[in-house]
Amino acid sequence: MPRRRKFSDAPLGPTVERLMADNGATYRGLADATGLSAGYLNHIVHGNRPVPSNDVVERLAKALGVEAAHFREYRLRAIVDRLETQPELIDRLYRRFA
Repeated sequence: MPRRRKFSDAPLGPTVERLMADNGATYRGLADATGLSAGYLNHIVHGNRPVPSNDVVERLAKALGVEAAHFREYRLRAIVDRLETQPELIDRLYRRFA
């Protein structure tokens, strides 16, 4: 089995697809493991649905054998949640990148 990186730098869909391939998972198998429909998972992989809730990402991560933070969208949400509690940090970052 190939060595996995701790964090993916790819969007959610391609990352799920890669992990499925690494694990030999099918949509039906992943659906059974997550309680989600195979059709919904297919839509996630192909980018036909918005990024799902953190709960869904956590279920996907568990079924695919990675931490939820493996997905960059999950990490981004954690950063945004933290920034919302620290408006002064938002201003500092904005000044730095503007």
